[in-house]
Amino acid sequence: MEYKKTLLMPKTAFPMRGGLPNKEPKMQEDWAAMNLYEAVQEKNAGKPTFILHDGPPYANGAIHTGHAMNKIIKDMIVRYKGMSGYSSPYVPGWDTHGLPIEQQLAKKGVKRKEMSPVEFRELCEKYAREQIDIQRTGFKRLGVQAEWDNPYITLDPVFESNEIKVFGQMAEKGYIYRGKKPVYWSPSSESALAEAEIEYADVTSPSLYVAFNVKDGKGIVDNDAEFVIWTTTPWTLPANVAISVNPAFNYVEVAVAVADRKFIVAEGLLPAVSETLGWEETTVVKTFKGSELEYVTAQHPFYDRDSLLIVGDHVTLDAGSGCVHTAPGHGEDDYFASLSYKLEVISPVDGRGIYTDEAPGFEGVYYEKANPMIIELLEEKGRLLKLDYFSHSYPHDWRTKKPVIYRATPQWFASIDAFREEILEAIAGVDWVPAWGEQRLHNMVRDRGDWVISRQRAWGVPLPIFYGENGDAIITKETIAHLVPLFREHGSNVWFAREAKDLLPEGFTHPSSPNGTFTKETDIMDVWFDSGSSHEGVLNERDYLSRPADLYFEGSDQYRGWFNSSITTGVAINGKSPYKQILSHGMVLDGKGRKMSKSIGNTVDPNKIMNQMGADILRLWVSSSDYQADVRISDDILKQVADVYRKIRNTFRFLLGNTSDFNPTTDAVAYNKLSEADQYMLATYNRLARQIDEAYNKYEFSTVYRAVNNFVTTDLSNFYLDFAKDVVYIEAEESAARRSMQTVFYTIAKGLTQLLAPLLPHTADEIWSYLEFETAKSVHLTDFELVAETAEQTQLIEKWTRFMTLRDVVQKALEEARNEKLIGKSLMAKVTIYADQATSDLINSINNDVKQLLIVSDFEVVVGTENAPETATKGDNVAVVVTAATGETCERCRVVKTDVGTHAEHPTLCGNCASIVEEHYADVDLEA
Repeated sequence: MEYKKTLLMPKTAFPMRGGLPNKEPKMQEDWAAMNLYEAVQEKNAGKPTFILHDGPPYANGAIHTGHAMNKIIKDMIVRYKGMSGYSSPYVPGWDTHGLPIEQQLAKKGVKRKEMSPVEFRELCEKYAREQIDIQRTGFKRLGVQAEWDNPYITLDPVFESNEIKVFGQMAEKGYIYRGKKPVYWSPSSESALAEAEIEYADVTSPSLYVAFNVKDGKGIVDNDAEFVIWTTTPWTLPANVAISVNPAFNYVEVAVAVADRKFIVAEGLLPAVSETLGWEETTVVKTFKGSELEYVTAQHPFYDRDSLLIVGDHVTLDAGSGCVHTAPGHGEDDYFASLSYKLEVISPVDGRGIYTDEAPGFEGVYYEKANPMIIELLEEKGRLLKLDYFSHSYPHDWRTKKPVIYRATPQWFASIDAFREEILEAIAGVDWVPAWGEQRLHNMVRDRGDWVISRQRAWGVPLPIFYGENGDAIITKETIAHLVPLFREHGSNVWFAREAKDLLPEGFTHPSSPNGTFTKETDIMDVWFDSGSSHEGVLNERDYLSRPADLYFEGSDQYRGWFNSSITTGVAINGKSPYKQILSHGMVLDGKGRKMSKSIGNTVDPNKIMNQMGADILRLWVSSSDYQADVRISDDILKQVADVYRKIRNTFRFLLGNTSDFNPTTDAVAYNKLSEADQYMLATYNRLARQIDEAYNKYEFSTVYRAVNNFVTTDLSNFYLDFAKDVVYIEAEESAARRSMQTVFYTIAKGLTQLLAPLLPHTADEIWSYLEFETAKSVHLTDFELVAETAEQTQLIEKWTRFMTLRDVVQKALEEARNEKLIGKSLMAKVTIYADQATSDLINSINNDVKQLLIVSDFEVVVGTENAPETATKGDNVAVVVTAATGETCERCRVVKTDVGTHAEHPTLCGNCASIVEEHYADVDLEA
């Protein structure tokens, strides 16, 4: 007889294989056709808002794995909020100004200096928009839902006009000033850099001790003595105008027998200097305080120039001689120490790093190439006392990866000192995830100097500053108010296309220009000022957004970048932070924990992953990662994630296949009518749903990943779905036991699809399309359905947790019996449990067929573990013995029963199966 015809086997068209690379693009087309993003916004209209403000990626090159992780996490957050009671519009952005685009055009042969600024800037904009399209395509392929047709772009006129407004407000408060002081300067970029644009790398530098003759000892030191300085930047010696000493230190003039000379060093460093310079015998001639040396003069080692002795607290005893070579044009400490002495700020190096005629003898030489020339000159003049080389960490331009220098040039600054305490106060009011972020940004702001906001480039937002005939800078409320609408209408190119007089209000006059002649600033703004003003240009500009944003989320490198510039401009113009919460992520590394590099060949292309495996695999990898630290990605890691995906997918296939004849409207069973096992599983799922919701709310996506994986593997596959086959396949279609279990299946299938939608949007929507009784066109147009746990359900879970512990012991015993060839499949077994009274009571209280739960054919409980044989498998208060079940195997349910053969017409079936076949399949031809 063909009894398999009477089994209710799973039926579903939901495929086992995902086929994501082919399905996802089609699904994204469907989302676009149905305006899914807009539909979600409409569904959530009027609800409380949650605004995640997008930190703009730089528009240059296809997306990489760091981009992918960043945008996927943002999408998970926004999708979750959209399904949990919030209106959460998401406006993506792009950062488009700055050096990298200029460099890309240069590589293409574009010669910036041979064309007008407007012509060059138009080429920059064209390139930037091309890059935006490339990246937008990549982000959309990841499944990210956003306002893609109306992003914010830092080159757009509306954005630029708001940036001008922010600058004007800061200027009005007195925070903007012009000064000539040393700033980080990149010869490779030919521009000033902010601290945020500096990274460090090891270099090898000369280390030399140089002697400066005393010119006028002022009666304090002998005129035939020499000051000893130590420097690692001999190229700055042409700019030397002073020697700094600490006023509180003791200094000594010592006679050195081996050299027959007298030298001056800090007393605390005399032993170290003597050892380094080989001074075997020294005699202290004089001792004096550093403060007494003030205004003594020394002779520059190779120029006819005085070097004044000045005092400064920046001088330490950490290294060197305690006498510090001071070049105000090439060092921040030097600059500030020399201010009160009104020393000349000499900076004889131009924007390309080449000496000017302010450095006689070195004109036209690149500063680094001058080092050996200066060393040779010092040796020739007898000024060089010692030369070594050492390796150390040195600041580099983070774009070009080449060394930077300190160089004094006229620059525009935003004064941090003016409102530093307000920024620190605002930082304390932000919620930081992880918590160490607060201290990190606090320390950066506490220690940073004033912000250099000017850049000597062409591609960016111009500094909206005019100059009078006498050179005075003009930034007034009137000029800014006139420029803002001009920029809003024409964009920043208007600044370069028009003369100064055509950019000023009609009839504008100013005391600095009696003849009415004005010029305009040619520098542009630091790109961090661009993105840092996005709270004004985006959050405040668009009425469906709000400032402060609920969340800023970017990589941990943005503590020095966007997080920093945003709170600086936000506090400057509004007195408060533009964000309520900061969440940050680490970097993406290769499988060995190395930084990705094209030169190493270890980069991982997200587009390639999506083409081979699908975006949902990439998204599942992101959810599996502890993203707040650095994360790793490799083929092996992705294969492990793909295995988890297959497990999840196949579980849904089982649930869908076994609810194909289930209508939730007519067939669902009320909770109190479910079997106890079904109640337990539903209560377990509901607890999982609340746990997942809480994890989403805390941005703990790896918790979601682990919880779902554990539920699917342990609770469903290894337990519930395993024994469920004996019900949903075997029992009659309309039986109470089957409908009870299908109710749980359907509830879990629907609910888990919704819970996974932020992580796996394509797969979730695919599953949703097979839930034919659900009316929403997309799972993303639904809300999470969370059920509170009752006291009875808590007790039920506690009871069944104890039973599951007992079941583990039984599973172990069955496995041992299989290994010993006592049984084959578990249905061939009888299980005898020797238990204490409490465990026996637990088993007897289970309102289900316990042998069915254990997937065995016979089952017995014996009170008293002392009665168990020595060979029994032991557990807490239990011992389990497995023997072969008595009876025959039913051909239909495969259970070993003693009543097989008792039904005349169906001699190979047990009584239950015979009754089912007799009652429900009398008309089915069962002949083989």
